Amino acid sequence: MAKNPCPVSREQFWSGAKSLKIELNQIPMTAEPKEFSTGSLGWYLNGKTTITIGETPVPVQIGMNVTVIGSKDNVKARRGKVALAATT
Repeated sequence: MAKNPCPVSREQFWSGAKSLKIELNQIPMTAEPKEFSTGSLGWYLNGKTTITIGETPVPVQIGMNVTVIGSKDNVKARRGKVALAATT
């Protein structure tokens, strides 16, 4: 799949990104805006709940990343411009 440029700047993301309301197995959860260690932007949530399999309650751990496609490339491009400006 060809890479698409990120449709928003980092500034636009941070000024406009809202929490995402997610429902998993009828349990409401909230994913918060985040910058991941890779430099990508998106939303993250984690938590624990119980899901019933047959008649057995099973404890589970939930982890979810929702990543803005191309947002890591935005930071690479910006870092390149900063590095170039520092050398001139």
